[in-house]
Amino acid sequence: MKKILPSLILGFLTLIGSYAAEKPGALERKAAEIHRAVLTIDSHTDTPLQMIRKGFDISVRHDARKEYSKIDLPRMKEGGLDGAFFGVFVSQGPRNAEGNEQVRMRALMIFDTITAAILRNKKLAEIAVTPADAIRLKKIGKRAIFLGIENGYAIGKDLSLISAYYLRGNRYITLCHTKNNDICDSSTDTVEHNGLSKFGSEVVQEMNHVGVMVDVSHISDKALTDVLAITKAPVIASHSCAKALCDNPRNLTDKLLKEIARNGGVVQMCILSDYVKTPLPNPRRDSARAAVRAKFRDFDDLTDEEMKAARSEWYAIIDLFPQKLASVSDVVDHIDHIVKVAGISHVGIGTDFDGGGGVDGCFDVSEIGNITLELVRRGYSKNEIRKIWGGNLMRVMKKTDRVARKYKNRCDCNG
Repeated sequence: MKKILPSLILGFLTLIGSYAAEKPGALERKAAEIHRAVLTIDSHTDTPLQMIRKGFDISVRHDARKEYSKIDLPRMKEGGLDGAFFGVFVSQGPRNAEGNEQVRMRALMIFDTITAAILRNKKLAEIAVTPADAIRLKKIGKRAIFLGIENGYAIGKDLSLISAYYLRGNRYITLCHTKNNDICDSSTDTVEHNGLSKFGSEVVQEMNHVGVMVDVSHISDKALTDVLAITKAPVIASHSCAKALCDNPRNLTDKLLKEIARNGGVVQMCILSDYVKTPLPNPRRDSARAAVRAKFRDFDDLTDEEMKAARSEWYAIIDLFPQKLASVSDVVDHIDHIVKVAGISHVGIGTDFDGGGGVDGCFDVSEIGNITLELVRRGYSKNEIRKIWGGNLMRVMKKTDRVARKYKNRCDCNG
C-alpha cells in the first residue's frame, strides 16, 4: 500500500499538470473558433490615407513595423476581419465657398480611389452598404468594405451632399474632427457653437431622413448631448474609449455612455494607445510632436506634398521616441467598463488603424484575434462576442435604415 500511494499521488499530479498544460491551448482553440464564426466588423479605419498614396496596393501584404500600414486585404483575411469601414477622412480647412468646394472634390476623389481599388480586387473584397452584404460576403470568403465620412466638413453647408454621398455608398458621418466646423464644436477645440449649431441640427435630421448613421466621436460633450436630444435614430461613436479609464478629451464620460445606451446607440472601442492608457511622460517626444503639428498646421488643410512631408516627419519621431503602447488587456478593460456602465448591447470595436490605432498584441489587423482571445479569457460568451464584434453596430445600421424608410413613406403619403 505504501508503494501504491505515492504512485497514485504522482499520477494524479501528472494528470493535473497535463490538464493545466492543455488548458491554454483549448482556450485559444475556443477563441479561434468563435472568431471565425462571428461577423467581425471594424467601424473605423483610416486606410484610405494609405490608398491615396502613389504606389500603395491594398491587395499586397505590407509590413506594419516598416511601412506603418496597418490594414490590407491579405492581413484582413489573416486576422479574420470580415469587414471594415474605410474612412473618407478630410482635414478641416477654410469654412468658405472655396474651401467647401475643395473639400467636396477631395471627398469625391477618396470615394473614387476606394471604389476603384476594391473593383480591381473584386475576387477578394466588395463595397458593402448593408449588414446583409457583410453576411453574404463572409459566406463566400470576401472582405466587406463599408464607407464612412470622417469630418462633416465634407458637406460644407450643402445638406444635399448627405444624400449624394449616401448614393456613393457612405453610411456614416463623423460630425467633426479635431477642429470646430459649421456643424458643431470639437472635443479638442474651443467653444464656438456651445455644442451643435443650428445648421448642425439640420444635418442630424437630414442624416436621419437619408439613412446615414450619426457618428459622435470627436465631438464635444455638449454637442453629443444636443445630438441625442434631436436624433430619431441611434448614434454611433465609431472610435472612442471610456474617460473613466483614460482621461482624454476624446473619450466618453460614464454619463455620456449611459445616454448613448438609452438612445440605443453603440460605442465602438478605439485601440489608439493614447486613448486607451495615459502615456508615460516624454517631454522630448511631446516637444517634437508639437513642433511637427505647428509646422503642418495640426495636419489641417494640407496639400498632398505637405501631407507626405508631415507623415515622414511624424514617422521619424515614432522611430526616435518609441512609445510604450497600451496592451490588449488594457483595451478589454475599456470594453469591460463600457459593458458595466452601458450594457453588452452598446459596445463594439473601431480600431482607428492607419489613423494611429494599434496596441501591444494588436498592432495591426493580422492580430485582431487577440482581442477575441482576451474576451474569451474573461468569460465572454460567443453571443456576447458576436455583439461586440459587429452585431451591435449592424443593429444600429438596420435601425437607422428603418427610421429613414419611415420618413420616406410619410413623404410619399403626403406628397
